[in-house]
Amino acid sequence: MIEKKRIAVVLPAYNAEKTLEATFREIPGDIVDHVILVDDRSSDRTLEVARNLGIEYIIEHDQNKGYGGNQKTCYNIALEIGADIIVMLHPDYQYTPRLIHAMCYLIADGVYKVVLGSRILGKGALKGGMPVYKYVSNRILTFIQNLMMNQKLSEYHTGYRAFDAEVLRVINYHSNSDDFLFDNQMIAQIFWAGYEVAEITCPTKYFEGASSINFIRSVRYGIGVVWISLLYFLAKLGIYKSKIFRKK
Repeated sequence: MIEKKRIAVVLPAYNAEKTLEATFREIPGDIVDHVILVDDRSSDRTLEVARNLGIEYIIEHDQNKGYGGNQKTCYNIALEIGADIIVMLHPDYQYTPRLIHAMCYLIADGVYKVVLGSRILGKGALKGGMPVYKYVSNRILTFIQNLMMNQKLSEYHTGYRAFDAEVLRVINYHSNSDDFLFDNQMIAQIFWAGYEVAEITCPTKYFEGASSINFIRSVRYGIGVVWISLLYFLAKLGIYKSKIFRKK
């Protein structure tokens, strides 16, 4: 706990057998009250490793629901058990759990309701192995989104996030995609609901075994991101309000 707020770390897992233990071992047990792992029908030993590590909550999907569908289950469980602060951490060890302290204190102290770990702040993205095409596309898409959504984020595409539970109760995340666009839709919903977002510098680690989408899916993702920004822009103008911006 921090300031009597219960903290849950959620791990949306898919074939994370090789990296799960390293990720879990770095989760700070001095402040984290619960760890929730949702396995999205992995074909490796992810579940076995999770059980051997003694992870408190282990949920197994009976069919693959996709990256976004996995997160929906993660957040549902976190809210059900009464967590006040929820941290979404990929179990592929791309993001260091050592930032959980900093992210959670910003929320627990009432400074921000949402904190993102940014790979782009600072100069570590390319040094950490981010492919050049991903870095360039990240910068272009972020520029477009900041312009269309009137914001100033360094990136919209990080998978490392911490939320006050209030935010998850307010935004309609169940209406979002079950695929990778889920993350981007959540940020649009958060801004639509009027929340400010903090960013902290997050080291970047790209290596064999870390999860990543291929070039073709990256292109589709980029098109989807622009579409989400356009929907946000149209909603702000009062022309068209997508279901993702409607109340639960």
